[in-house]
Amino acid sequence: MAKTNINYKHFTLGIEEEYMVLDPETRELRSHEQKIVTEGQKVIKDKVKAEMHQAVVEVGTDICQNIDDAFRDVSVLRQTISQIAGDLGLWVGASGTHPFSHWEKQLITDHIRYNEIVNELQEAARSNLIFGLHVHVGMEDRKLAIHIANSARYFLPHIYALSTNSPFWEGRTTGYKSFRTKVFDKFPRTGIPDYFESIEAYDNYVNLLIKTNCIDNAKKIWWDLRVHPFFNTVEFRICDVPMTISETIAIAALFQAICVKLYKLRLQNMNYIFYQRALLNENKWRASRYGIDGTLIDFGKESEVNTRALIFELLDFVDDVVDPLGSRMHINHVVKMMEQGTGADRQLAVYEKNKSHLDVVDYIHQQFLE
Repeated sequence: MAKTNINYKHFTLGIEEEYMVLDPETRELRSHEQKIVTEGQKVIKDKVKAEMHQAVVEVGTDICQNIDDAFRDVSVLRQTISQIAGDLGLWVGASGTHPFSHWEKQLITDHIRYNEIVNELQEAARSNLIFGLHVHVGMEDRKLAIHIANSARYFLPHIYALSTNSPFWEGRTTGYKSFRTKVFDKFPRTGIPDYFESIEAYDNYVNLLIKTNCIDNAKKIWWDLRVHPFFNTVEFRICDVPMTISETIAIAALFQAICVKLYKLRLQNMNYIFYQRALLNENKWRASRYGIDGTLIDFGKESEVNTRALIFELLDFVDDVVDPLGSRMHINHVVKMMEQGTGADRQLAVYEKNKSHLDVVDYIHQQFLE
């Protein structure tokens, strides 16, 4: 087989996280009246911004050249936001949903874009009080991006299972390891996308939606994975925001490694099989319900396989690109995540001790800078 020369530096990283703002006394979600954003922008400029709900703060890294850069950037962002919140008498935490706060009590940020979304989507938008992780992986061009996006869809449920961190909703144990996506499913244009045969086919789809007033721009396509409308990146959007920095970085490293491995296969005239969205959604549902403790369907074997076993298979699949990317240490943390349980598993374990949602919020807050 011909030797492949890969420029690993092309596969840059960008990470966005959404944090919950908490009242230290009641442990409820609390509007920060954009004070955290205002103070944060004095220190980290436009790397912090408001979200639709005032109890949410969104941060985004610079374009990171490698996973170590991303680790440093995310660490500084979390420390900065935590410090500013503390100075304002507030807490922050990272969980896909709040264990018991009700969305009806939370204020919407007064901004033209959010007002438009609420006006169009009504209660689906107002109730969308959830917290996610978005990972961007840089691409040489948009043609490569659509190829990678098509192939990477297969692995979305595997990594989503690993990220599950939202077992509670409005004070109820939902039975799901990730209830966040159940909330988000009320939005249009969500979930795992279809296969697109070319970037032109994708652009035609977007242009048709704009022409027919479904959307005003491609940012209103909220799929679990998308070719970014403005940057040369593939953006992975399926994951709950992880509880700890190490989990975020391990997941980002895994997404990056998948992209590079798929690119390497392409250079060798090989590819992963494209499966229908309907089949991939079966695995997404299982990941949402059971996290890493269930089974996923191996479509090649046409049988159910233990999810943990499939994640280990995924680690083997990307192993040959991990060292060139310099991400061995961070990807090794995936094994620890499977040993100690996902954020959802740990939240449920804390709750089981005293049947206290307050204890769960305390734990989420304590883990934020771990």
